[in-house]
Amino acid sequence: MLLIEIFTDTILNKKNLKDYVKIRKEKNKRGEFDDASLIKAEENLQRLKQENPEIHDAMYETLAKIYERNIGLTLEYPIDFIRQILKMYNGSLTPCQVYEEYQRVLNHYHHNA
Repeated sequence: MLLIEIFTDTILNKKNLKDYVKIRKEKNKRGEFDDASLIKAEENLQRLKQENPEIHDAMYETLAKIYERNIGLTLEYPIDFIRQILKMYNGSLTPCQVYEEYQRVLNHYHHNA
C-alpha cells in the first residue's frame, strides 16, 4: 500500500495519526506533514472531539461530501483536511470558523482533469 493510501485510510476511518507516524517511520518515508504536525493534528482532533463533538463530526461529514462530489484532486482531500485541523487552536480562528472556512470548498465546482 502506498503511503498516501495509508494516510487517506487513516483520515477517512478516523484512525490515530500517531499510529500513522509510526507506520511512516517504519517505511522510512516522508509525507506532506512532519511528525510534529501530525501529532499536533491528532491532539487537535482529540480536543475537538472532546470540546466540540458537533464540529468534529461536521468536519468529517464535510470531508465525506467532498469525496462524494469529487471536487478537486482526490489525493489532496485528506491533506487539506489536516491543514484545516492544524488551524484549530492555533491563532484567532475558532473551531467553528475553521469549519465554516473548510465547508466553503463545497461551493467550488472544479473536478479532476
